[in-house]
Amino acid sequence: MTPPVHRQKGLRHLPRNVWVMSATSLFNDISSEMLLNLIPFFLANILGVRTAVIGLIEGIAETTASLLKIFFGALSDRFGKRKPFAVVGYALSAFTKPFLYFASTWGWVLGVRVADRIGKGIRTAPRDALIADSIDETQRGLAFGIHRAGDTLGAFLGLGIAAVVIWRTQAQALLLGLDTFRLVVLISIIPAVLGVLVLALGAADTPARLGAAGAGKGVEMQRLSLKEMNPRFKYFLFVLVLFTLGNSSDAFILLRGQERGLSLLHVMGMSLTFNAIYTVFAGPLGAWSDRVGRRRLMLIGWLAYGLVYLGLAFSQTGWQVWALFGLYGVYYAATEGAAKALVADLVPPAQRGAAYGLFNAAIGITVLPASLIAGLLWQGAGAWTGFGASAPFFFGALMALLAGVLFARLVK
Repeated sequence: MTPPVHRQKGLRHLPRNVWVMSATSLFNDISSEMLLNLIPFFLANILGVRTAVIGLIEGIAETTASLLKIFFGALSDRFGKRKPFAVVGYALSAFTKPFLYFASTWGWVLGVRVADRIGKGIRTAPRDALIADSIDETQRGLAFGIHRAGDTLGAFLGLGIAAVVIWRTQAQALLLGLDTFRLVVLISIIPAVLGVLVLALGAADTPARLGAAGAGKGVEMQRLSLKEMNPRFKYFLFVLVLFTLGNSSDAFILLRGQERGLSLLHVMGMSLTFNAIYTVFAGPLGAWSDRVGRRRLMLIGWLAYGLVYLGLAFSQTGWQVWALFGLYGVYYAATEGAAKALVADLVPPAQRGAAYGLFNAAIGITVLPASLIAGLLWQGAGAWTGFGASAPFFFGALMALLAGVLFARLVK
């Protein structure tokens, strides 16, 4: 369809599934983000863990999720059902997060994070495929942009709740307190349960869009393999892996802010700024990708990422880290929805579950070495003390440049 037709549709014509999945992600991220942004400080401030171990925990958790994303994405293709996998995944995460209340060692934190990421691994690819199944290609970028906006609005609200708790319990403290962390864990249970209920009661599968999905066991299991995918999709995954190798956990940016002198409450404010910018721009930039193309928008976003990481490497004060983390939200808004819409552009409907599994796995598996590299570059391990806090950000900027060049040349 032509761009004018697309503009006439707009938000009013988005299907119910898009709004339900956006609301589910909103509630889930209210729960998740009030915890995940405090876990690095719980590990560093309370348990005294080094950055290499923090990177190891984040990497193992994301890798576990990624291996499951491949399987459950293909499984949703095979059975022609997306919703049951999404519901189970969100429910498992809601059940496991409260166990952080009892965490006393970094191994305990790792166990909870892995269990939570198993839930994410079960739900993510079927959820993304359900959104793609529910919308035509002229509004695909808008749909994923709206979903990302809901997700990030939830993160903003979750961070806001955590910031209020910190303000009321330890306003001027530089380090996180155990009682504050445990109170946030308890509060997080409520929105997690609401997210599961919204999804279970509001979403519906769209079997008409699944095409040949579920037609034959042998065919569907073959689609688990990358070999069956479009060559352009393979090139896209390749450059995505290179980029992600330098895109370590955002926990290191939060720790960078603390290292540059920000109090814990200020770091939460920094995260609020990031999520506010992400929320505002996710929908418009997602819709823009429907008009100017996903590839162009992703290249712009990767360029912004490289500049932000260079700035973080050279930053001297906490307010500089704060400002750069806000700009980092533009990168997320430009690329997260566009990348997922691009996956749907590159593969047929019957392979979308497997494709989203491979896409999310490519990111998640690479997070393990990426976070390990960042932690080692920062503080080293054993007797080696690393290269300092700027090193992981120099590395990330370099990998973004390399990936951007290859993306421009290979993914036409």
